[in-house]
Amino acid sequence: MPPSLTRQEAERLVNTYADLILRLSYTYLSHTHDAQDICQTVFLKLIERRPAFASSEHEKAWIIRTTINACKDHLKSHWRKTTVPIEAARHVPAPAAEPGSILASVNLLPPKYRAVIYLHYYEGYTAPEIAQLLGRLPSTVNTQLRRGREQLKTLLEKEGYP
Repeated sequence: MPPSLTRQEAERLVNTYADLILRLSYTYLSHTHDAQDICQTVFLKLIERRPAFASSEHEKAWIIRTTINACKDHLKSHWRKTTVPIEAARHVPAPAAEPGSILASVNLLPPKYRAVIYLHYYEGYTAPEIAQLLGRLPSTVNTQLRRGREQLKTLLEKEGYP
């Protein structure tokens, strides 16, 4: 097992290499938060592995190579390929329920019934799971499901559903 890192050594490493890692990561990723994540990743690898360095140049080369590899891994990660920044998602509207659909009728229910009906029928949660998600008692959720079904039935009958 590698020797543990002293507080002084950890501070020296951070003071010496944090800016280098952040700047280098930012040139690869063009995003401050991702660069900060890479910086943490590099320091964690350094702390966990505690490689023996022949010189300060060797230490710096290891830091640079590890940073570049971490950036490349981040760029080719599945998560990065399948997500978008929150700013991009902010402009995407929620899908609208088609007029006359059951979901449109569910959306007409009062919020406390709408939430439990939606979570139960569209997302497949049980009453105890909904209670936990919403911070309510299971008996309250069961009552809201029953009352929500009654109101939904009335709405659907008005729209001509059998």
